[in-house]
This record gives sequence, structure tokens and C-alpha cells, in this order.
Amino acid sequence: MTGRNERLASRRGFLRRSAGLALGAAAPLLWSTPSEAGKVSKAAMAYRDSPQNGRACSGCVYFQPGANASAAGSCSVVAGSISPHGYCIAFAPKV
Repeated sequence: MTGRNERLASRRGFLRRSAGLALGAAAPLLWSTPSEAGKVSKAAMAYRDSPQNGRACSGCVYFQPGANASAAGSCSVVAGSISPHGYCIAFAPKV
């Protein structure tokens, strides 16, 4: 009977740890603001505040401009404040 109890305890521990990991992974999605939900971090997209080879956020289809041409805006892919002079690997030129 002791072996069976140990196996059950082991399974319970595994299930508890698995549930905890799943909740931990989902937590950022649960507590993110609606405007940032589904967006990727700047680090994950290799975002930087300077253009690359003439490509800048201001020329990208995902960029949403700020109050004026030099003001920071937002992006429909990358989370946070985005410089119009920035660049990331999600760059897609406006046509």
C-alpha cells in the first residue's frame, strides 16, 4: 500500500507543478492591458531606436504614428513606445 500512496503523491505533485507552470506562463496575458495584449516584447523583436539600412518604423505598415512626425508612436506587433526612427525584425514596408 505504501508504494501506491507514493505514486499518487508523486502524480499529485506533478499535476500541481504543471498547473502552476501553466498559470505562470499565462499570467502576463491575463494581466496585460488590452492595448498590449498579444504584442511581443521589444527584446524578442530585436527592436532598436535607430533605423537599419534606411528602414525605419515610420515606413512600416505596423507603425501607428504619435502626435507629430517626431513623436513616439505605437506598433501593432511590438509592445511599448516606438520611435518613428526605430527598427525591428517585424519591419514590413508600406506600399
